[in-house]
Amino acid sequence: MDLSRLAASRRTGALGWPPRYGVDAPAFVAGLGVAGVASCLAAARRRRGRVAMAAAGGVLLASTGVYLHTTLRGKLRVWERELDRAGLKGDERLLDLGCGRGAVLIAAATRLPSGRAVGADLWSGKDQSGNGPEATLANAAAAGVADRVEVHTADMTALPFADGSFDVVTSALAIHNIPSSEGRLRAVDEAMRVLRPGGRLLVADLWPMARKYAAHLGQGAPRPLGPEYWYGGPWAGITFLHVIKER
Repeated sequence: MDLSRLAASRRTGALGWPPRYGVDAPAFVAGLGVAGVASCLAAARRRRGRVAMAAAGGVLLASTGVYLHTTLRGKLRVWERELDRAGLKGDERLLDLGCGRGAVLIAAATRLPSGRAVGADLWSGKDQSGNGPEATLANAAAAGVADRVEVHTADMTALPFADGSFDVVTSALAIHNIPSSEGRLRAVDEAMRVLRPGGRLLVADLWPMARKYAAHLGQGAPRPLGPEYWYGGPWAGITFLHVIKER
C-alpha cells in the first residue's frame, strides 16, 4: 500500500479539496505575532537596548511560526500517528470532546468505515477560528466521511449520552479550556462514564492538566508528543494520556 497516497486521500477527500480546520486560539497567536513585529520595529528605532529588543522580537516571531505550524500541520500529523497506533478495528463508536472543526473527529472517521464518529462542542470562536457545526460537517463532507459523522452542541461536563455509549473517547487540547479545576475533572469523569468497560480515553493536553487527569483517574502517565505539538515552544508542549476503563 502507498502510504503517501493514503495520507493524501485522507487530506483531500471526496470533494477534491482538503478540509479546513482553522487556527487554535486565533487571538492569542495574532497577539504573539504583533508583539514580535512591534519589538523588531522598536529595536530599529532605538539605540539603547536595541540588541535585547531585537532578540525578544525574534523569539516572539519564531514562537509564532512554531505555533502556526502546530495548529495547521503538526497536530494533524501527530493525531494521524496516534490514531494509527490505537489500532481501531473500524466498527467502533467514537466520541470527540471539544471537536471544533473536526481535525481529530474526521481523522478518526476515516478509520471507521462501519463505525460512527460523534463530535461534541460548545463552538467557541475564541478557542478556534470559524468554529461551528456547519464548518465541521462541511469538512466531513470534504473528507468523504459525512455518512459516519455527527455533531452535537454539548457541554463536556454534562454529556447527553448514556453510560457505556462509546468504545473510544478522544479530546485534543479542549478540556483545559474549562475554567475551573472541578469542571475539568467533571469532564474527565463524564468521558469515563460514557465509555464502555474496556473502552479507551485518548487525551492530548498541556502537561500540568494531563498530569492532573491521570492522578484523578488513578492511572495513565502523560507522554510528550514532541515538537510538532508545541504551541510556540517546549514550554507549551502537548502531552498524550491513554487510559483504559476497567471492565
